[in-house]
Amino acid sequence: MALRRREGGLPHASAAPGHKTPRLTGCGDSTIREVTRILEEQAIKRGIQRNADSIPLSIVSDNSQVRGIVTLDVPTGRIDAIQAKAVILATEGHQGLWSKPSDGSGTGSALAIAAGIDLKGMEITPRHPLTIRDCGIHIPLDVLGSGGRIRRENGDDVGPEEVLEGEPCVLDLRQMDADAKVWFSQTSMRIMDRLGIDISKDVIPLSPGVAYTTGGAPSDAQGRVLFQGHTTEGLPAELWHTGLYAAGRSAHTGMHGSNALPGNLLLDDLVSGKTAGEHASEWAADIKFGGNTQIEEAVKGESARISSIMGGDGMAVAKFHSKLTSAISSGSSEEASLAEVRAIKDKGITLTDTSSIMNTEMVEALRLVGLASVAEAILTSG
Repeated sequence: MALRRREGGLPHASAAPGHKTPRLTGCGDSTIREVTRILEEQAIKRGIQRNADSIPLSIVSDNSQVRGIVTLDVPTGRIDAIQAKAVILATEGHQGLWSKPSDGSGTGSALAIAAGIDLKGMEITPRHPLTIRDCGIHIPLDVLGSGGRIRRENGDDVGPEEVLEGEPCVLDLRQMDADAKVWFSQTSMRIMDRLGIDISKDVIPLSPGVAYTTGGAPSDAQGRVLFQGHTTEGLPAELWHTGLYAAGRSAHTGMHGSNALPGNLLLDDLVSGKTAGEHASEWAADIKFGGNTQIEEAVKGESARISSIMGGDGMAVAKFHSKLTSAISSGSSEEASLAEVRAIKDKGITLTDTSSIMNTEMVEALRLVGLASVAEAILTSG
């Protein structure tokens, strides 16, 4: 991994909001991409099968035990089933609710909801202070440890808290450390391409935005997804939805507060993913496959759902998206927003493209339907 390094060869450690000492290291604005590349290389090296063109539609369970998943093969439009002893939900967060589904469709959380899991931590929506106003580009917090400064519009230095409180602030990167510029060159180019702002000469207007989320399926230290049930003696208890795990942005581990510290999201992703994977592999070694009947019924149910979306009389995808984003971002009371989201769900969604082959509009529609369920969970969590 091409880590940013300091003199002497050791990894460069940056200061960041909430950290008492500099401890944030990485690859500038390429950290997530570099980690993803390494993990993909390791998956290929180990011969792990990846179905990049399939999207999950539902989890198949039998008496609160996972039996597999149903997927849509996008290139062919075929509904497939994968029988499984264990399933790990490890998808992106649901931050796409405030922008567009491709920014984060919360697939793992939506699948958990459909499986009957009550999500936790949804009442907290962390805000990212370095979001460009009226644009939605999120700038890495690492820049604050490399010479970047948050200022009021009159030039006074302030911290991220002032941005999060709604004060008009700007990000000043004009005095960024010379050796740091190359590590944030992609951010610089994106800002120039999208806004025409040269960060070496101009300041960047800020407003808080949603760059990530921390709520999801409640999970224990082993990544096992929990639900409220009863013991054999009839006593209320937290039980494991057997075979179902969650990690990263799909899980609520309790690690983060109202705002995750810089660096802790990636740490949580890696640690919770490793823990869930280890426990799932050990547990599945002694378990037999099952649920053939339930899987067949689930495939029929998902096929009918896809057909209803294609031939329904709901809202167009763009309108569904616009109304859903407006409902969650409007600032109305929770009751009014919840009523609006439920009305959107009841109206449903339909397509203009009814082809089953490589139907990207269907993919967008399925993501939006999932996000609508997540939005409902957010508004009922408080």
